[in-house]
Amino acid sequence: MGILDSILGGLLGGNANASPLQSILGSILGGGSSSGATGGGGLGGLLQQFQRAGHGDAANSWVSNGPNQPISPGALQDVFGQDRVNQWSQQSGMPAGDLLSQLSNLIPHAVNHMTPEGQVPPNSSQSGSSPFDEGGVELR
Repeated sequence: MGILDSILGGLLGGNANASPLQSILGSILGGGSSSGATGGGGLGGLLQQFQRAGHGDAANSWVSNGPNQPISPGALQDVFGQDRVNQWSQQSGMPAGDLLSQLSNLIPHAVNHMTPEGQVPPNSSQSGSSPFDEGGVELR
């Protein structure tokens, strides 16, 4: 996961909570969580989660070459669910609100960096096709 580590390290910079956040972001973006943070689908699975939760337009903007739409901490809670947010809060030692606030700033930038061509890379989903692959969702 070298490129993902590089992206996360650059986004987190000198943040004192970088290590727990890096682990959580790696789990979210890489689908590597045994607890099913993204359903095991990598970046494609993550984008599907945003689509299913009604936040596909925001996620689509992060993939596209245009400006990134913001995502609120509350919307992230909708996407990931309270149980998962509570797990991450315990893992990071951060209050859930603070964690979601930081993730709402980091996730759009991370997805944007992972999709420099305005498309989800073909090997980014373990579960197969994503609505963001092959024209399923308009990329602006």
